Amino acid sequence: MILAGDIGATRTRLAAFQTEGNRLNCVVQKIYPSQEHSGLLEVLRGFIRTEGIPVHSACFGVAGPVRGGKSKISNLPWTIDCKELAAQLKLNSVGLLNDLEAYAYGIDALESKDFVTLSKGLEDAEGNRAVISAKTGLGMAGLYWDGFRHHPFACEGGHADFAPRNELQAELFSYLQKRFGHVSCERVLSGPGIRNIYDFLRDAKKAEEPASLRDQIKGARDASALIAQLALEGKSPICQETMDIFVSIFGAETGNCALRYMTTGGIFIAGVIAAKNVEKLKNAAFLQAFLDKGRMSSLLKDMPVRVILNDDCGLIGSARYTLVQKAFGNNSGSA
Repeated sequence: MILAGDIGATRTRLAAFQTEGNRLNCVVQKIYPSQEHSGLLEVLRGFIRTEGIPVHSACFGVAGPVRGGKSKISNLPWTIDCKELAAQLKLNSVGLLNDLEAYAYGIDALESKDFVTLSKGLEDAEGNRAVISAKTGLGMAGLYWDGFRHHPFACEGGHADFAPRNELQAELFSYLQKRFGHVSCERVLSGPGIRNIYDFLRDAKKAEEPASLRDQIKGARDASALIAQLALEGKSPICQETMDIFVSIFGAETGNCALRYMTTGGIFIAGVIAAKNVEKLKNAAFLQAFLDKGRMSSLLKDMPVRVILNDDCGLIGSARYTLVQKAFGNNSGSA
């Protein structure tokens, strides 16, 4: 039995997988609000106590950089140590991956129904891949192609500088710089980033916030999700403009990611924001921004672009990592 986890600032998901050859069958899955717990060890104790499932191997994808078998979650006061986890689970070792690296391991285990294609690219596309995901934060990971198989690797590209592409985005950058100092892509391309764009449009008098909407936003448990939903429903001009800006910047940064990793094998867009706003991403604005790279636009046109709809991709990838480790050893990835 494989214990896998997808550990984020908003929620912690744990699942147990039974293996049948190279297939993974989920036996049980539980979701825990991350902010309500002191750390992953506390969550694991509760999971093991209530489920009583024997664990033979384990791997966890975490929303933060992994160094020396430890990780400090980017938007949560948790420090995770794979040695402590191994002791808790009575295992010799435990895998610890960046959450987007876990997504990268999960891609090949998904089915065609788990994807929506935004751009087909070349029919025989082959080469490096990348994953980009906007959730509580912005994550990225690469998949190096050695001619036979892909090797996922982590990065922290979401914390690279945000580069405005027009006058309105330059004003947005200036607004965020006064507020935060360093303006990373994550300040815009994330759940909190949606709220940041909305606040900018309101405070800079670029769009009007009706009093009724102001009350809705104040009372919302997740204001960013509300903004995105109202935009999809066409019920609020300021929300629609917020998501239009978000989608355009997301397309541009996805194109940047594709160029940096030379993703001739395709680039994958993960995360709940993309999955819930697929119709927005299908609009011309996303692909226009993705392709708007001057002399490199023809290269990008050849790269497949797909949205991952399966929210279990990270969990599946964490479990799959343990199988890859057994098959190929430590050269398969970092832990």
